[in-house]
Amino acid sequence: MDHSKFISLTPALYEYAIAYGHNGDPLRAELAEETAKLGPISMMQIAPEQGTFMGILAAAIGARSAVEVGTFTGYSSLCVARALPADGRILCCDVSEEWTKIARRYWERAGVAGKIELRLAPAADTLRALPQSHRFDFAFIDADKSNYPVYYEEILKRMRPGGLIVVDNVMWNGMVADPAAKDENTMAIREFNDRIAHDSRVEAVMLAIADGLTIARKK
Repeated sequence: MDHSKFISLTPALYEYAIAYGHNGDPLRAELAEETAKLGPISMMQIAPEQGTFMGILAAAIGARSAVEVGTFTGYSSLCVARALPADGRILCCDVSEEWTKIARRYWERAGVAGKIELRLAPAADTLRALPQSHRFDFAFIDADKSNYPVYYEEILKRMRPGGLIVVDNVMWNGMVADPAAKDENTMAIREFNDRIAHDSRVEAVMLAIADGLTIARKK
């Protein structure tokens, strides 16, 4: 591997990268600030550049139908919903009324609530209940790691050719590359990454954005 192609981000360089992208939306910043007040659980919110990146991806492929597994306080869904056309729709799957109550407020303020359907139930049940004929253009998976394979398979079978599945936390704070790390979540992420790496139904790339993002394009 040519390690000269890789730049390790220092805090200063990371702040520079954020400052020189379109990541400074006031409403998103306000949502991030409110989420931070929840305490350590706020770490579940995606990074600002992830939101911008996913919005660009969804818009670039002309996505009209999207799905999200793991909504939390609504940052990622807000970004994707904004990228969809006026008649676009995103299905959000979560189990927390408390966290998604925050999301609903910000969706309303952003003017995208009409594009979003929130289902509070185990995501596996929600996805399995969808008709086989249901078609998605774009998907984001960011929930319990042990069920990543379930979410991926249920979404992939309903993904249109050329559609994108974006998966978060695939580097798991670097522990996926640490042989000594053998906890349940790390092992689950490793196994999922191996599945994607050998899945001939997609072409995929893992990017060092935030905690690692995998983008899988259905062939």
